[in-house]
Amino acid sequence: MIKHIGVPTLLRVVLGIIFLAHGISKLQMGLGNVEAWFSSMGVPGFMAYVAAFVELAGGILLIVGLFTRVVSALFIVLMLGAIVTVKLSSGLLGHDQAAGYELELSLVLISIYLLASGPAALSLDHLIFNKRRSA
Repeated sequence: MIKHIGVPTLLRVVLGIIFLAHGISKLQMGLGNVEAWFSSMGVPGFMAYVAAFVELAGGILLIVGLFTRVVSALFIVLMLGAIVTVKLSSGLLGHDQAAGYELELSLVLISIYLLASGPAALSLDHLIFNKRRSA
């Protein structure tokens, strides 16, 4: 089954689901609470809104395979920002008080793969932009 779907499609859809879930989680916590949490870690509070929007919209776009490269680039920037500003001091695996950056690093690497590989056969990118090239 994976052979028919394709690994790039599987990676894209799963990454989209992960980011969509994180965006939904931020909405459920309340963006004001997320803003305060970001501020308490030294991250500008407005970034809570940026992160939530990128995670929600980007997750949906990746699931359907639209603007895969652009969304992947945004996810790379978002995750590198999280690593540098919040997670780096905890190390790769973290410690008792905080998680490490292994998840964010994995998401960056998947995003780099999607950025480099471009649209998979099962994507709106492929459907829309290949028709334009053919015309």
